Amino acid sequence: MYDTIIIGAGPAGYTAGIYAARREMKALIIGKEAGGQLVWAADIENYPGFKQISNIDLIKKMEEHVKGLGVEMKSGEINKIEKGKDGNFTVYASKEKFEAKTIIVAIGLTPRRLAIPGEEEFSGKGTSYCANCDGPFFRDKVVAVVGGGNSAIDAAEIMSKIAKKVYLVHRQEKFRAFAAAIKEVESRDNIEIITNSEVKEIIGSQFVEKIKVLNNKTNKETEMDVNGIFIEVGRIAATDLVKDFADRNEKMEILVDEKCKTKTNGLFAAGDVTQVPFKQITIATGQATIAALAAYQYIQESQGKNVKVVMDRSVHKK
Repeated sequence: MYDTIIIGAGPAGYTAGIYAARREMKALIIGKEAGGQLVWAADIENYPGFKQISNIDLIKKMEEHVKGLGVEMKSGEINKIEKGKDGNFTVYASKEKFEAKTIIVAIGLTPRRLAIPGEEEFSGKGTSYCANCDGPFFRDKVVAVVGGGNSAIDAAEIMSKIAKKVYLVHRQEKFRAFAAAIKEVESRDNIEIITNSEVKEIIGSQFVEKIKVLNNKTNKETEMDVNGIFIEVGRIAATDLVKDFADRNEKMEILVDEKCKTKTNGLFAAGDVTQVPFKQITIATGQATIAALAAYQYIQESQGKNVKVVMDRSVHKK
């Protein structure tokens, strides 16, 4: 029996593990991928204490911190959650099951899909949702990047350093990204910007070979030869796992209160998966701190102890 099971191995999940350990809770972190959404980032320049740090280095430091505190970690995907009459939870992951007094959901967001023919078929075979992860496989190749926000602009900029040619396809006239980032992309000779256009189909045999692009103004459809396509059209909250235990908004984000509690006693959520309006690493870690301390408080109170969590002071041993 764990005091808490933390679902998600990103910044929020790691932070929840750290604070659970500091309260001497028996904690388990289960995540599909170490680092969570950090694997989609590149150089991080807005995390306190580091003027600039790569995503890999930050993930490594967080993981080492968590493991150093003795927090158990497992790689896997949660298939089902049940809550018993005793108030405890059972979590099913692959062929294993675990029990816990509390759960902290810190699964972040998942890539939004285009839902077009060929997308699922060629996923991992030329279709990618992470330029930082898969970009090196397309060195000196021709690729397309789809999207109009910061993630798409960043992906195009990254791929311009790797690929021979980059098509940046956006369904609208103007981009939603930061002006400086747009200007940088526009200055790259090997990036061709295609606006007012949508990718309608991904075509190939074993791997991606072409994409069909429809111009929304002229209604003209064009086939373009590419070796890969990076889909960067935002992220969504995949929260059906807890639909019976948590209220959600129209974006399927989990609704939590000021203590990161859901409507179900013992179930907490933190980070980008919640309704918090700004999706930032620092906000995710802050919420995770609250969630872990609130989970501790919940366990103590359920045992009849009147506990008030105040400051978390570090203990310095001589």
